[in-house]
Amino acid sequence: MAETDLYLPVKRFLETQGYSVKAEVKSCDVVAVRGLEPPVIVELKRAFTLQLLYQAADRLTMTDSVYVAVARPKRGLPAEATKLCRRIGIGLIVIAGSGSLEVLADPVPYTPRKSQQKQGRLLREFSARKGDPNLGGSTRTTIVTAYRQDAMKCAEHLRINGPSRVSVIRKDTGVDRTANILRDNHYGWFERVSRGVYGLTPSAAGDGREKGDFVSAAE
Repeated sequence: MAETDLYLPVKRFLETQGYSVKAEVKSCDVVAVRGLEPPVIVELKRAFTLQLLYQAADRLTMTDSVYVAVARPKRGLPAEATKLCRRIGIGLIVIAGSGSLEVLADPVPYTPRKSQQKQGRLLREFSARKGDPNLGGSTRTTIVTAYRQDAMKCAEHLRINGPSRVSVIRKDTGVDRTANILRDNHYGWFERVSRGVYGLTPSAAGDGREKGDFVSAAE
């Protein structure tokens, strides 16, 4: 669909609601007016892009009723697109090849509800993490979490002392969740030797001795 193919579906939709609609008014793709109400502005683009949001944000200096209208992708728009439009107070319209139109968001003031649960998890992870082992903005690299640091402490204990009982590892490392870490074996480092006794897998033991990964990251 060309951008011009998006115009008529939007025009018809607004006209059915009693608006008078005109195109390309003062650089705005679509302008709709109904009585003495503030105008409605719609910016048209084939795809949902950052440039489209820039344009829409600029139109907010003229009116609070600003929409962006895009062609519906074959796989649909991601939910994040709708959330983003709502957060910045911009409406979102998608148009199918048949000309059918769907309004996914209206341009109303939006204040996201804070999640105390998410905030709590954030602060608990911050407090539990020892030091600052990661580099902000890192991609394609392993992030050292508090859980990973605890797992490394357990692994380092086993590297030095050999197979040990869970209670001993917990006491020596101070890691309260030792039992869960060893049992879940999220990183594939641990193996159960006997009831209540764990050791390192051969590959993990070799990595720990050769690279010192467990020592450096657990400190």
